[in-house]
Amino acid sequence: MTEPGRRERKKAATRQKIADTALRLFLERGYDAVGIRDVAAEADVAVTTLFSHFAAKEALVFERDDDFEQRLTQAVTGRAPHEPLMPALRREVHALVRHCTAEGAAPIRRMIDGSPALREYEESMRLRHADSLAAAIAADPGLARTPTACRTIARFVIDAYSLSREAADPQAAVDEIFGMIEAAWEVTRPVAAGR
Repeated sequence: MTEPGRRERKKAATRQKIADTALRLFLERGYDAVGIRDVAAEADVAVTTLFSHFAAKEALVFERDDDFEQRLTQAVTGRAPHEPLMPALRREVHALVRHCTAEGAAPIRRMIDGSPALREYEESMRLRHADSLAAAIAADPGLARTPTACRTIARFVIDAYSLSREAADPQAAVDEIFGMIEAAWEVTRPVAAGR
């Protein structure tokens, strides 16, 4: 893997500065009280620069959205040869839940829950993540499931993340939910010819 060049590092630093500034302002003043121009001015960037990094105000809150999606698809495509799918996805969902339930995450969750615009944006992200995950599962010839099974399991995995982070014991919830997902996955296994 090659190191990113100076231009890529500078672009990533600007993106992170904008996201950090936005989150700080949203938490200090409230999401609805802060405009895009406020974020751009505080981050010392042009509004056009902000929009070159983030397509919408809501995206500032979910700045790690692409990472989340890539991590889930990478759990499918990057797993070891012959490693079963469900343990790889379970491990990744455990890691994602740990991250979003870590100390300091509660104010962000409250902000999201308190904003209809953020809740709607998050729901559209979940659907997109499920579509990407389903595509990764369907593309793996070793998994051999119907498109419907792939889409259903992907939705279950995305919902496992959402439901677990709200549970009293998030890590135990991941395991409980994945027990059900694994059972559903086994039911979708194609029956061998001649049986």
